[in-house]
Amino acid sequence: MKRMLFFISKLSIILTALIASQSLWAKKIDHVVLVHGAFVDASSWNSVMSILLDKGYQVTAVQNPLTSLKDDVEAIRRVLDRQTADTILVGYSWAGVPVTEVGNHDRVKGLVYVAAMAPDKGESIHTLQQIKAEQATMPGLQSVIDDGYGNYLIDPAGYHFALAHDADPAKTRLMAASQIPMSIAAFDEVVEQVAWKTKPSWYAVSSEDKIVSPQLQFWMAERMGAHTISVPSGHASILSYPDKIAALIDTAARLSD
Repeated sequence: MKRMLFFISKLSIILTALIASQSLWAKKIDHVVLVHGAFVDASSWNSVMSILLDKGYQVTAVQNPLTSLKDDVEAIRRVLDRQTADTILVGYSWAGVPVTEVGNHDRVKGLVYVAAMAPDKGESIHTLQQIKAEQATMPGLQSVIDDGYGNYLIDPAGYHFALAHDADPAKTRLMAASQIPMSIAAFDEVVEQVAWKTKPSWYAVSSEDKIVSPQLQFWMAERMGAHTISVPSGHASILSYPDKIAALIDTAARLSD
């Protein structure tokens, strides 16, 4: 009988430990802040956001102005200040620059870059574009135009090919019509804070990108020491593979806690 009681007691301890470990494993960060890139607005995150919301995440998509690095950083900071719990910060394309600058915010516990620029201290977009020769030959760049007011836009006629050749043309038509002008001067602004050096980071490379060199993306991800996946997508994998991007964010939320 004593042996039986001893066995039951030990079994109870083991089961309690297992339940506790499973609870810890199940625990995750449940706040996500999404930051859009150039030539789009916050609605570009809609497909990814829907998946995350269905998973129970508290999601906010920043409507950043794209008028300067400083302005975008301030827009993101204000959203982060409103978060009531630990947060995963996600940047797509250009947004990797302000995310890198503001990602040391106390609420941010992990960073996710999606086909995003990831500068080091003192670097700008134009600095990064010089690193890989392939970048200068990217065919999507032919559709980038100057609006005459100090901004870049993408010609609607080439928008689908440049950003999302593998996405639904009906979606890209709407995005082309609602794109936010991107400050040309912002591409020369440098970062002073580098969050990926102190926060765990994930990177989704768009391997079929037509506007940002996949070689450059892999190089940045490796330099960061980021957990990296490759998505067989055009630049806007958030449109063509929202399930894969949402899954990467979910992984970051579970492993950053």
